[in-house]
Amino acid sequence: MGGMSAVCLILMIGAAVCLAACPCSDPALCDPIQHSRDSEVYVFYVRGKNWKLYDWSKVTTVALFAPYDPELMCFAHSKGARFVLTGDVSVKEIVDPKQRSAWIAGKVNLAKTQYMDGINLDIEQPILPHTPEYYALTGLVKETTEAFHREIPGSQVTFDVAWNPNCVDNRCYNYSAIAELSDFLFVMSYDEQSQIWTECIAGANAPFNQTIAGYQKFINLGIDPKKLVMGVPWYSYDYVCLNLTEDNTCELEKRPFQGAPCSDAVGRQVPYRTIMKQVNSSLTGRLWDNEQKAPFYNYKDNKGKIHQVWYDDPESITLKAIYVKKLGLRGIGMWNGDLLDYSGDPVAQEQTKAMWKALTP
Repeated sequence: MGGMSAVCLILMIGAAVCLAACPCSDPALCDPIQHSRDSEVYVFYVRGKNWKLYDWSKVTTVALFAPYDPELMCFAHSKGARFVLTGDVSVKEIVDPKQRSAWIAGKVNLAKTQYMDGINLDIEQPILPHTPEYYALTGLVKETTEAFHREIPGSQVTFDVAWNPNCVDNRCYNYSAIAELSDFLFVMSYDEQSQIWTECIAGANAPFNQTIAGYQKFINLGIDPKKLVMGVPWYSYDYVCLNLTEDNTCELEKRPFQGAPCSDAVGRQVPYRTIMKQVNSSLTGRLWDNEQKAPFYNYKDNKGKIHQVWYDDPESITLKAIYVKKLGLRGIGMWNGDLLDYSGDPVAQEQTKAMWKALTP
């Protein structure tokens, strides 16, 4: 921050950190958030200024997946919400303990210079059990948590995991240890069709029964439910149907992935705001699949191809949010906070309000 004075500190981890002058109008807003709320609402921020219109009565943590915005940091702190870094690194690089320590020190330094409250580890690489990478990943979580908790009082270290601990997409991690060593896991209960082992047909991004079964598997590993935050999708998958039957079965092109014959990679991700502009003018309007407990619709593109779109809306999200309470999970969150329509359109405002409300019914 050009022209502002800085204070340099020597951290316990042996690195020098220069803290730029607090960018907030109230210097107290640069202090780390140290309290926790009873229930977590975890938001991923990816772009723009939509954050000003989030429902801040609910938000507890904002994870930064965009360039740093000091205004957002000050605002989040003014609402008592944590503002955390994202962290991703090639696991092959951190098999070496020295490289691992250096990576962690760099992230702690960055968080301190930006007055942030922790880190979200978003590492989604294929790792097989009991390999050097398997142990290095667990070590990374342990050492990152220790460093952040030591250097930033009240800081939070979280780890993003797939919807099911059974080696989804070959992510065979030590989930029970990672849960124990971090503050909690953010469970990405979406993209659940990344590996389609049955018929190649379109389906829900996060089918209800499949989603809930994933949490039961985490709990069966001995993971405390309070170490799990449920992630829900604020986006859809738009699939081109090779054939559409009378009962709305949409046959898909085969797109193999990680050994499975079919994958949602054949579809296109579409934000909720776009869905709301399209669904009412589609061929079918909103339909509901009672088995998957998810809405969908069909439409025809300008080339005459039939598409089927599966998405989550307030009804499907509310069903899952009720289960957050029933299972005693730590909370809920979404990918991502910027996929709603935050414009001044009255209809859009009601749709956006309903999506936020569905998180905590």
